[in-house]
Amino acid sequence: MRWLVSLIFIALLSGCGTPYGDVIHINIDDLAPEFVLEDLDGDTVALKDSGQKVYVKYWASWCSICLAGLEELDSLAANETAFRVISIVNPGYKGEMSSEEFKEWYATLPYENITVLLDEDGVWAKEFGVIAYPTSYFISSYGELEETIIGHTSNKEISKIMKRLR
Repeated sequence: MRWLVSLIFIALLSGCGTPYGDVIHINIDDLAPEFVLEDLDGDTVALKDSGQKVYVKYWASWCSICLAGLEELDSLAANETAFRVISIVNPGYKGEMSSEEFKEWYATLPYENITVLLDEDGVWAKEFGVIAYPTSYFISSYGELEETIIGHTSNKEISKIMKRLR
């Protein structure tokens, strides 16, 4: 019994090495999940159709850090040409409102440049391994998931990381 308690304690401690805002390094050859999702207008967006580097930000309407970063994300989406900027929300998953409620709510916000995709019930969030909001994913032009960051990421840091990608 004592060894079981020790094993559980060690397992819990091993999870303490990735606080919010840290980079999670992954194998360079891991391909990003090839999502196909609808945007707020009902148009289909597929990751594989991009053919360029992609910055993906998972966020939630109830997340104050996420909301505080929307203006910065809108600016990035408006001005960035070297890579695509995509944001994804999860209607009906982890406390997020329904798709219709989200669309109505988001329409009241002043952000016109952000591509917002709807991942119903978090199907792709589970594939990406989203454990907190916001979470950023950096995808190469070859579709490889190069880096993941949990927590807010500034436009300066996003651009710096994206420049390193192939």
